[in-house]
Amino acid sequence: MGNMVKAVLGFIAAALIVVAAVYFVRLSGRETLPEGLVQANGRIEGDRITAAGKFAGRILETTVKEGDWVEAGQIMVHMDDAQVQAKVAQAREAYEAGCAQVRAHEAILAAMDAEIPIGVEAAKAGVEHAEAVMGKAKAVMEQAEKDAERFRELAERETVSRHELEKAELGLSVAKQDFFSAKIGVVVARKQLAQAILGFEKIKAKEEEVKAHKAVCQQAQAVVSEAESVMNDLTIRAPCNGVVMEKTANTGEVVSAGSPLFGLVDLDQLYLKAFIPEKEIGKVSLGQEAMIYTDAFPDQPLPARVTFIASQAQFTPKEVQTPDERVKLVYEVKVLLDDNPRRRFTPGLPADVVIRWKKEVPWAKPVW
Repeated sequence: MGNMVKAVLGFIAAALIVVAAVYFVRLSGRETLPEGLVQANGRIEGDRITAAGKFAGRILETTVKEGDWVEAGQIMVHMDDAQVQAKVAQAREAYEAGCAQVRAHEAILAAMDAEIPIGVEAAKAGVEHAEAVMGKAKAVMEQAEKDAERFRELAERETVSRHELEKAELGLSVAKQDFFSAKIGVVVARKQLAQAILGFEKIKAKEEEVKAHKAVCQQAQAVVSEAESVMNDLTIRAPCNGVVMEKTANTGEVVSAGSPLFGLVDLDQLYLKAFIPEKEIGKVSLGQEAMIYTDAFPDQPLPARVTFIASQAQFTPKEVQTPDERVKLVYEVKVLLDDNPRRRFTPGLPADVVIRWKKEVPWAKPVW
């Protein structure tokens, strides 16, 4: 019995030795990349951009579906905008009414600007004329006073008749009356001038009134712009070029403000997220050239460039397979594709990447 146990143990030991030898031979004969190249694997990804509405409401129509390619600015959703349209119409009517008020008062102001200066000049001319008339009347009155005084002296010496004296005194009385009327005419003309000059103050008041109406009109225009902006925002457009990866709302649904409606990924800005072992990360730097290989197109590598290197290491993610199971810490690296021919590559596609850190080294396919 003891001999049998020893024989079994010996057989097991021999088998283990053979397995270890085979593994060592295979490991030592495994092909490796040339010095100057670093390889890793991961999945192709793209930055997901969410299309959402600014306002709550009911969806009238969706114009795209999952898998569609959309251009930036393309309409994706029409929201119910009946109430907003009514507000826009009301705001426009208020704006037009305000503008009509501005135009009417501007017309009045223009007429005042034209009429009042003419009235002032006419009033000045009236004052000058009244003063001239008064000056003439005064001269006549003074001459009549001299004549009347002379005729009195002559009448005392009985050189002239009583009738001629009465005629001279009557002339003086008329001259005094004319002078008094001329003085009143000057007062009236000066008042008319003052009234005409007051028109300039009326112009200033009307200008302030026009400014006030313009301010009201501008406020109405702001209300129109705000209402139109809300109405435009109820038509939801694609925020960027990309493919619709996810659709979370359908026609007839009522959504809240900011609710995600679509998830987009720009297929022209894809990158491979890979994980480089800690012992290799020192060879990788931003801007280095890379080649991405996929199982779907093994003979069509895609040129790429390193655009991101994590500053801290992390434990190897479960979904990433590495040949060296002893590696525990890795660094996340993003490699941006230079191009995506015919947009054949999509997020989620597994791929391998080879990064060249020595420019003189020729490219080689990844080896696992």
